[in-house]
Amino acid sequence: MKNLVITEIMQEMVGYLNNEQLEKLEETLNYTFWNKDIVEKDESKINDEIDYLIEFLSAKKVEGCSERTLSYYKSTINKMLEILNKPVRRIETSDLRSYIASYADTNKVSKTTLDNIRRIISSFFSWLEEENHIIKSPARRIHKIRTGTTIKAVYTDEELELLRDSCDNLRDLAIIDFLASTGVRVGELVKIDISDIDFDKRECIVLGKGNKERIVYFDARSKIHILDYLENRTDENEALFVSLNKPHNRIKISGVEIRLKNIGKRLNIEKVHPHKFRRTLATKAIDKGMPIEQVQTLLGHTKIDTTLHYAMVNQNNVKQSHRKYIG
Repeated sequence: MKNLVITEIMQEMVGYLNNEQLEKLEETLNYTFWNKDIVEKDESKINDEIDYLIEFLSAKKVEGCSERTLSYYKSTINKMLEILNKPVRRIETSDLRSYIASYADTNKVSKTTLDNIRRIISSFFSWLEEENHIIKSPARRIHKIRTGTTIKAVYTDEELELLRDSCDNLRDLAIIDFLASTGVRVGELVKIDISDIDFDKRECIVLGKGNKERIVYFDARSKIHILDYLENRTDENEALFVSLNKPHNRIKISGVEIRLKNIGKRLNIEKVHPHKFRRTLATKAIDKGMPIEQVQTLLGHTKIDTTLHYAMVNQNNVKQSHRKYIG
């Protein structure tokens, strides 16, 4: 136990002292602890006193993270702590590297998913460092995992028409039109109230990430289908979209996702989900010449890099531009 404590102290001081100073420190520690016993405290009591994960999640909640994001953070960090089975103050860079590598081998996840896990773990240890629970984050030297560039699919005009035509109720048609013309996140869609919509201006106030409000715009077709849907509703719920069956509660994210997935299966269209509408809108907007800064505002992105990630460049336009400008 004594040697473990000395080693931990030495590791913490590596970045602050030169080799000569480290040697002197080790000599001093060995001399100081020579005739002393070190007894390990019961970590369960420490964890009872300070539940780092709960504090971390509370901090993230204050920053505006959604319940869905908080749940993802919690499960990711919990799993890491369970597997490593070490107090956070004793977790080292090598532990985290081994955990991430083992996770990749065991779960066969994509590099994007693996980097998300790395990012969450890094965020947790950075917070511990900022709050002075640990001296230095062991995740500092674990760099971003290269994910490569994948061109993600968007809906074609034909697929959008097929999705519309396959709807067997006014609500689903209104949802598809609204997602296609506004590009809102599904989490934003389910929070919208009828009072948030201005039909004359064809605009709507949505509550985005970080509890930030922004205005989105919808087309004439969406207006007509939303009004048809609202006129045929018999409930008094304030939500824009509600469940088809009584008691007609506000629709949930999973409700939208499952409904779209089932429509896609019937039509044999791959990967039909709400986020694909968002990507499609961004791609079309940039394709038609909308300035990237305006697309950024429309989608509610803080960083323009995120917008560029969403917007997939049309290869036909690249080919035409090459012929026009290069020959």
